[in-house]
Amino acid sequence: MPRDTRGQLLETGLAMLLRQGYSGLGIQAVLREAGVPKGSFYHFFSSKEDFALQVVDAYMAEVHKGLDVALGDTALSPLDRVRRFFELSRDKYESEGRLGCLLGGLGQELAGISETFQGKIEGCFAVIVGRIADCLEEARQQGQLPADNDPQHMANLLLNCWEGAALRSRLWRDTAPLDAMLDFYFSAARSA
Repeated sequence: MPRDTRGQLLETGLAMLLRQGYSGLGIQAVLREAGVPKGSFYHFFSSKEDFALQVVDAYMAEVHKGLDVALGDTALSPLDRVRRFFELSRDKYESEGRLGCLLGGLGQELAGISETFQGKIEGCFAVIVGRIADCLEEARQQGQLPADNDPQHMANLLLNCWEGAALRSRLWRDTAPLDAMLDFYFSAARSA
């Protein structure tokens, strides 16, 4: 993410949203931590909600980079590429203090009270699922998955399991739930 003023605010906001959630996020605290004057915030963002939504967009740009790196690595089999995406995500969570997925955290906090965030987060998840499903379809065509498997269903199941494991990983401050989930899912997928 660029280190311009807007980029600084988004980067700081991402870290703070992961640690404190939306309800605990204060604009003054973001400005203080980013070392940016108050007027700068309202130059780039119309409100706290607009700011958080733009943080989600910045987060998704990073997710897309991870998807591109992992799913684009044709030296790996399709299933191994999908697993690699989640391993890269796990490593990122580890580097950020095992706080898990921003989408999952905000979704748990806000989906029941904000249709805007519910739609935004579900849209982000749908994009991730779609890209994973495409790779799982390739795995199905290559015989890595049974011919009657539905790649869209398998991708949704994988993301659902991942988000649950990410929550447990955050609670435990340990990546073990993520690793166990990946081992279970890919073992089951290969043997189904």
